[in-house]
Amino acid sequence: MRSSIIFLLMIAQLSLIAQDRVTGKSFATRSEVIGQHGMVATSHPLATQIGLDILKKGGTAVDAAIAANAALGLMEPTGCGVGGDLFAIVWDAKTGKLYGLNASGRSPASLTLDYFRQQKLEKIPSFGPLPVSVPGCVDGWFELHKRFGKLPVTDLLMPAVEYAEKGFPVTELVAYYLGRSVPNLGSRFPNVMETYTLDGKTVPVKGDIFRNPGLAKTYRQLIAGGRDAFYKGEIATTIAAFMKEQGGFLSYDDLATHHSEWVEPVSVNYRGYDVWELPPNGQGIAALQMLNILEGYDFSQIPYGSARHIHLFAEAKKLAFEDRAKYYADMEFAKVPVNELISKSYAAERRKLINENRAGVFEAGDPMEGGTIYLTVADKDGNMVSLIQSNYRGLGSGMVPPGLGFMLQDRGELFSLEAGHPNVYEPGKRPFHTIIPCFITKNGLPFISFGVMGGDFQPMGHVQIVMNLVDFGMNLQEAGDAPRISHSGSTDPTGGVNPGKGEIQLESGFSYEVVRELMNMGHKISWSFGDYGGYQAIMFDSVRKVYFGASESRKDGQAAGY
Repeated sequence: MRSSIIFLLMIAQLSLIAQDRVTGKSFATRSEVIGQHGMVATSHPLATQIGLDILKKGGTAVDAAIAANAALGLMEPTGCGVGGDLFAIVWDAKTGKLYGLNASGRSPASLTLDYFRQQKLEKIPSFGPLPVSVPGCVDGWFELHKRFGKLPVTDLLMPAVEYAEKGFPVTELVAYYLGRSVPNLGSRFPNVMETYTLDGKTVPVKGDIFRNPGLAKTYRQLIAGGRDAFYKGEIATTIAAFMKEQGGFLSYDDLATHHSEWVEPVSVNYRGYDVWELPPNGQGIAALQMLNILEGYDFSQIPYGSARHIHLFAEAKKLAFEDRAKYYADMEFAKVPVNELISKSYAAERRKLINENRAGVFEAGDPMEGGTIYLTVADKDGNMVSLIQSNYRGLGSGMVPPGLGFMLQDRGELFSLEAGHPNVYEPGKRPFHTIIPCFITKNGLPFISFGVMGGDFQPMGHVQIVMNLVDFGMNLQEAGDAPRISHSGSTDPTGGVNPGKGEIQLESGFSYEVVRELMNMGHKISWSFGDYGGYQAIMFDSVRKVYFGASESRKDGQAAGY
């Protein structure tokens, strides 16, 4: 009770802001960026400029996306890097089709479920050698480039190489996350301090010039030897030897046999807009499930930020995430009923479980009846790419192979150790993934490429962006800047369960009256200044042939066009 009273007093202090917002004033922190020939939106201004330079040089949207991603691996290592995985959705103007790429890596072939049982582990550790899976990013770059690229790889990677060798100023948010992560990981694991500090001991702060010669060397090897330099050359040998030394299982053979997969994106129609996600092992279809459920309510009669809006959103999330925990997994190992889960008929059945006046507790349905960087680029020819890439848990596992300039991901933590669970750990299997790109088409034409970072929050973020645009009439910038709603504590993909079924977490901007009404409906509410992820987006006006770009205010990022 005491904590609830303190919370309500805190909300009341911001009620004047909320009153302004509910009267219809814009949430946008700035106007949209508009360009005719190309647009780049990333979470770092220097990466955005690199992408724009590639477009002006005649590169495709995919060329610019690879160049920007390479720069972000250097400039924002707290969110991504070549030690992690990648997913992308590409609109190809020539064919008028969407293409999906799953560039996530698999678990080590020599690591078994029995090993975890012998170690008496109830879950896979967050850090160290055990959660490390094959890094899929580099193979993803080369797959994308082979199919949709134009400029040579040298042109794409050399801007990042030059910044890595000569240095660049660290931005405010990246400096903050480096300060939180590097000392902790550096005290536990080798090569962290040497790679991510200025002099082996000093973590860079805002404005410091940072260099990473090891990463520059890695990129130069990719320029010279292509993707095989990473998976079959000196880099692979270095990774495998280091992992063995650290007691890990990732081997040279695991790297050498890795391959990405082209997959068919899946979609639902939400009030005339086709919203596209990639199928599991990611969580993208959770956003589609939520949209299907929410489509059954008339939000033209439900104001943004009202208790009813937040309540229905949270209930839809609970329903979708119960299914997420039960069904989502690597589809090479588990039968995931994707078509059934995203069907309108299944959503209608699930919607019946929602009490519009009371918070509910749900279980997974039976559909068989009946934490990242995100970037997006568009080019002069109408091609667009929605790309997301991450190490997980910020910097990653703590495992930094010597001299390579990057940390390996810890995505393997998201496997379940529960026998029989679709996402249970198995050798050579891709773990459940949180990172998801999104794309919207309308009448068969490209409309919006966007993404929202932030671990489990991402499907919730996708749904809020779609609703803000379609239901609440916000523009592209405002849709990302508007106060966000999150919900935590539902069943998770590793098999763990929170009996309380979590709480709604709100950013500032929602009124005291709304919070009190939600609490009276049985919701637990918390005030959160935490990580709601970053949002980048590009909208295409197919009539005027103009791109609109947006990059939200929670990150250091920038949208720019020409």
